[in-house]
Amino acid sequence: MSQPSAVPPFAVIPGAQVQHALKGREKQIVELVESTYRLHAAGDSVNPPSYFLRFPDRPTARIIALPASIGGQVRVDGLKWISSFPTNVAAGIPRASAVLILNDHDTGYPFACLESSIISATRTAAMAALAADRLSRGRQRPARIGFIGTGLIARYIHTFLAGTGWSFDEIGVHDVSADSAAGFSGYLQQTPVTGRVTVHEDPQDLIRSSDMVVFATIAAEPHVSDPAWFDHHPLVLHVSLRDLAPEIILASANVVDDVEHCLKADTSPHLAEQLTGGRDFLTGTLDDVMSGKVELPTDRPVVFSPFGLGVLDLAVGKYVYDQMDSSGELHVIDDFFHELRRYG
Repeated sequence: MSQPSAVPPFAVIPGAQVQHALKGREKQIVELVESTYRLHAAGDSVNPPSYFLRFPDRPTARIIALPASIGGQVRVDGLKWISSFPTNVAAGIPRASAVLILNDHDTGYPFACLESSIISATRTAAMAALAADRLSRGRQRPARIGFIGTGLIARYIHTFLAGTGWSFDEIGVHDVSADSAAGFSGYLQQTPVTGRVTVHEDPQDLIRSSDMVVFATIAAEPHVSDPAWFDHHPLVLHVSLRDLAPEIILASANVVDDVEHCLKADTSPHLAEQLTGGRDFLTGTLDDVMSGKVELPTDRPVVFSPFGLGVLDLAVGKYVYDQMDSSGELHVIDDFFHELRRYG
């Protein structure tokens, strides 16, 4: 009978350490996200449906639990617990906050708690940058990008695009908040790799003048409904999942990161499925494209709708943990698990 493994020490990794471990490593993180998607497609992961905690007295707020397990060289289980409280913005604090718990593969004991709003934004930006590269390979590389929604996620996506070799002649910006649009425009103009920045009051103008459109909003239902706006066949990174009316989805080639996860919770692809009663509008997954199983048309818009899998958070979180562990900077909480003798 084998001896049980030792209980691992428990560490807390605050946001400053998370940011330090990830800063300037955009290429490495995109490669990590790509390998994680491949592991997931190969079945070397467990990624159950997310659980949404909602509140009758706070209808705009939610807290989401994303449990997951990833194999390969990462070999870790865990849970992201991320809240979205839109009213925070008016109070001057970020909308989203999150923690990530990593569990030991052999014992199941939690061994780390990490600040995870940075990890969540990082993995989201990395999967957007990966998709931008992979989904544009069969068409002219986009030179004009437009951002609809200008919060933290938009900033991270721009950082990851710039950090993986993208540059643009023109950058369009649109947000329902003029202050947010102006703030993001100002940020873009201070970055070293920036083309001409234009703030668009009308989202139609932005879309029609962009080869690649990034949706990074907090929209709960579609607010863009005219397929004619996409007649020039742009690449659309539909990161916020609920911006596009089903008619636009049905007129496009659609790529998702995971079919079952994306087609639920009234996402735009889910609404398209409800409208048609089927899934024929799906072209395939991002892994299908990366492995050459599907080819994308050039005579239609290409829409990437990523649910954002918990396995991505685990992979990035374990990367941060390993960086801190190897540098000797882990903040370990001694005796966190105290009652370890079965009979006292």
